[in-house]
Amino acid sequence: MTDEPSLTLFQQQEANRRRTTLLVVGFVLFFAWLGFGGDFIYWLATAHEPPAAQHTVWWFGMAATALGALLAWYAYSTGPEKVLWATGAEEVLEPATDQQRQLVNVVEEMAIAAGVPRPRIWIVPDPDPNAFATGVDPSHAHVAVTQGLLDLCSRDELQAVIGHELGHVKNLDVRLMTTLAALVGAVLLMRDGATRIFFSRGSGRIAGGGGGGGGGGRGGRKNLGPLVAVLLVVWIVSWILAPIISQLLALAVSRKREYLADAMGAQFTRNPLALASALQKIEAADAPTTHIKQGAAHLCIADPLGRRLTSHEGFLADLLATHPPMAKRITILRGMGYAALKKEGGSVA
Repeated sequence: MTDEPSLTLFQQQEANRRRTTLLVVGFVLFFAWLGFGGDFIYWLATAHEPPAAQHTVWWFGMAATALGALLAWYAYSTGPEKVLWATGAEEVLEPATDQQRQLVNVVEEMAIAAGVPRPRIWIVPDPDPNAFATGVDPSHAHVAVTQGLLDLCSRDELQAVIGHELGHVKNLDVRLMTTLAALVGAVLLMRDGATRIFFSRGSGRIAGGGGGGGGGGRGGRKNLGPLVAVLLVVWIVSWILAPIISQLLALAVSRKREYLADAMGAQFTRNPLALASALQKIEAADAPTTHIKQGAAHLCIADPLGRRLTSHEGFLADLLATHPPMAKRITILRGMGYAALKKEGGSVA
C-alpha cells in the first residue's frame, strides 16, 4: 500500500521533515548553480579580453543564491496562504448553511480522532468534488473542500475524505507538499523571467554583431572554446528542465503519500468503505476542478486536472499522473472494509 509500511508515525514525520529540508537546500543549490554557473561561463568567455572587459566579480551567482534562499523562505512561510488564495477558497468562520455546519462538525470529529488541533476550514467555490490540506504543521493546518464535494457526498463519505486529509496533516505531508507546490511556482516564475532576459539580450548581441566588423565576431568565436559551449548548453538546459523536473518531483511525492493517507483516513473513521465510496463518486464526477491549478494539483485527494491518467496504470501514468490509480486505491480500501466486516462476523451485501 505504501513504500514505507514499516515506519511508525514519528518516523514518517521525521522523514517528511528531512525531505522538506533537503528540498529547500536543493532549491537553493540549484539557484546557486544557475548564478555561479553563468558567472563561470562568462568568466571563461572573457578570460582573453582586456582586464577592464573581464568578468571578475561573480555578482550574478551571489544574487541568484540570495534570491533562491529568499524564495525558499518565502515559499515555506507563505505557501499555505498562497495555495488557498490561488484556489479562491473562502474560510468558514461562522457556518451559514446546514452543509457548512456539517462540515465543521465533521472536521472537529476527525481532528479529535486524529489527535491534532482543529484546522482552519475553507470552501472552494467549484462544482467538481475535491479536497486538499495545506499548512506547515498540525498547529497551522488548513483543510479545504470544494462545494461540489459538499453537494455530492453523504456525511460518512465527507467524514472519510476529511479523515484522509487529516492523515496528510498528522504525518506532515502538508509541510512537504505545500513547500514543494510553492517552490514549483517559484521555479516556473524564474524560468519565465530568465527566458525573457536571455532572448532579449541574445537578440541584441546578434544584432550588434551583424552591424560591426568581422574581426570582433571572429574574436568572440575564438574565445568561446568547446568547454564554454558545453557549459552554456548545460546551463540553458538547466533552465528549461528545472520546471519539468520540479513538477515530476511533486507528482512522485504525491503518489507515494496518497496510499498512506487513505489508510490513515480509514483508521480514523473505522470505515474504509465510506472512503472507497467517496473516491468512486469523485472519480465519476466531471473534471477538471478549474479553481485548482497545476502547481497545487498534487495536494488534492484526486487529480483536479482530469482523471484520464489516474484511471490507468503503467509507465506513462506513473510518470505524469498526480495520483496513483483511483481504481487501485478503491480496491485496497474495499479489501480493508471487507476484511473488517469478516473479522467482526458481518456480511457484505
